[in-house]
Amino acid sequence: MDNFIVSARKYRPATFDTVVGQQHITNTLKNAIKNNQLAQAFLFCGPRGVGKTTCARILAKTINCTNLQPSGEACGECPLCTAFQNGNSFNIHELDAASNNSVDDIRSLIEQVRIPPQGARYKVYIIDEVHMLSQAAFNAFLKTLEEPPHYAIFILATTEKHKILPTILSRCQIFDFNRIGVDDMSAHLEGIAKKESVAYEPDGLHIIAQKADGGLRDALSMFDQIVSFSGSNVTYRAVIDNLNILDYDYYFNITESLLSEETAKTLLFFDEILQKGFDGAHFVSGLSEHFRNLLVSKDAATIKLLEVSEGIKTKYLQQAQAASVSFLLSALGIANQCDLNYKLSKNQRLQVELALLKMCHLQSVFNIASGSQPMPADNGQLKKKPDTSANVTSTESGSPKNEMPLLNDSAAAYTTQKPAQTTPAPAAAKPASPPAEERPKVFIPNASTTSIKIPSLKDLDAPLNAGGEEEEDPYQKGTDRESFTYNEFLAEWSNYAAKVKAEGKMNLLPIFTLGAPKMLGATNFEVLVGNKVQENLLRDERPGLLNYLRAKLKNYDIEVNARIDEQTVVKRPYTSQEKFQYMAAKNPQLAELRRMFNLDFD
Repeated sequence: MDNFIVSARKYRPATFDTVVGQQHITNTLKNAIKNNQLAQAFLFCGPRGVGKTTCARILAKTINCTNLQPSGEACGECPLCTAFQNGNSFNIHELDAASNNSVDDIRSLIEQVRIPPQGARYKVYIIDEVHMLSQAAFNAFLKTLEEPPHYAIFILATTEKHKILPTILSRCQIFDFNRIGVDDMSAHLEGIAKKESVAYEPDGLHIIAQKADGGLRDALSMFDQIVSFSGSNVTYRAVIDNLNILDYDYYFNITESLLSEETAKTLLFFDEILQKGFDGAHFVSGLSEHFRNLLVSKDAATIKLLEVSEGIKTKYLQQAQAASVSFLLSALGIANQCDLNYKLSKNQRLQVELALLKMCHLQSVFNIASGSQPMPADNGQLKKKPDTSANVTSTESGSPKNEMPLLNDSAAAYTTQKPAQTTPAPAAAKPASPPAEERPKVFIPNASTTSIKIPSLKDLDAPLNAGGEEEEDPYQKGTDRESFTYNEFLAEWSNYAAKVKAEGKMNLLPIFTLGAPKMLGATNFEVLVGNKVQENLLRDERPGLLNYLRAKLKNYDIEVNARIDEQTVVKRPYTSQEKFQYMAAKNPQLAELRRMFNLDFD
């Protein structure tokens, strides 16, 4: 029994023409070989599984071929090509920098470079995962990389170009490999399936190409896995079952339920998805991608953005006709918000179900916005009912009854914009018609706007209470202006101090007991406090104090303000220099002592 060889190795490209999806690089390399313009160092960078090492090996084989083809390809039959294909070439060396990343490894490589090639034109060194070299190894490699012998060519490969020193990058020709397209990868899998006599469905191969995310090696590994799972019959159902991929039909069915406002059916579909072991975040992400595909299917110019098979593309085109752009944009906004809040939510299933319920009622919101009022039925679903009053034009106001809706990004609420007014035709006096039925207001949770009317600045001046009476100022609740003496004021001041003491406000007591207020005018008084803290305390107590004094003395013009007494504020020395100056002011001999012995403050 022969040993099994995975497809990634068995069908590894051997010529530039067989490389998949990297024509911009292969054409450049072939032209450089034909024109004899090879650089001394190449850097191949890009994602995993896109052909970096493969192109490096093809380049190494081609430049040493003794029977080069006119197209720039190696013949594959000469002794040097045969030795390379058998893996016993003495002129091509591969080094894995992930396990040979020290200075000693690079020094050993430099020693090998001094030996010329044997029976060949070039000696090629392929260093894979070059970003794994240490800083010292990079520095040791600089001089040899910049000025190697004329027969030495270095081909470096990496998936993380940003980790390579700029001095290394400046000495190389850099080739950036792209992710392989879904169509190119699917066509390559079809070719391998035909060679292996494997039955396949185009939709199944297309799903494998999408799942690979641009990496052909990943696609070939999944292809081998599906072939083993399905018994050489790669079907669409076998692919989605084995790779744990959510079926397209779920998204099409859920979208159909959303458009028809079948909330129960939508929630049951989501429950079935969860029962199959799929994560809610994975479902929301796939639903967003589905809405995006429907949106690009609305325009013939953007259909090419669909990376699906022809059979699935037909379904998208059909469903895109039933979904409006407003619905798709609003549903995308709701799904995106759900995706952002999913990981932070404690009830993640409810988060997704709430988003689905919002999407189910988008059509109702659009109908209400356009003037078609759905009436609630016994089963809780909304049914459309023609609104005759919506088509009536008011001749008295001169403005049509219908209003154009302007939907926001979440479509949870709407505003209206009236069209330009038209001049009404003169008509005879008619009896006043009954007012049109007010449109119902719909409340959608988490909406960015609501139907609550926000008062304007002019409305804020209106009375707040139902009786129209203004709220009185707590400091001006009376109109009495009786005169009083300073002694009467001090008596009430003392009474309030006793009240403060009885209430246990001991931090306020020094303000009322240490000094009497100073009378500045008939009703104006000033209290001297010792610091900012006391000033803040009196400011907090001021409403109760003023109410008490004004009520007792029957004069509502009384004002009491606090002021910090600057004379009582004593600046205390804190630093060593301030302390010395403070003591030297009391004892001048300290300054003479410091000068005599040249002392420092510390």
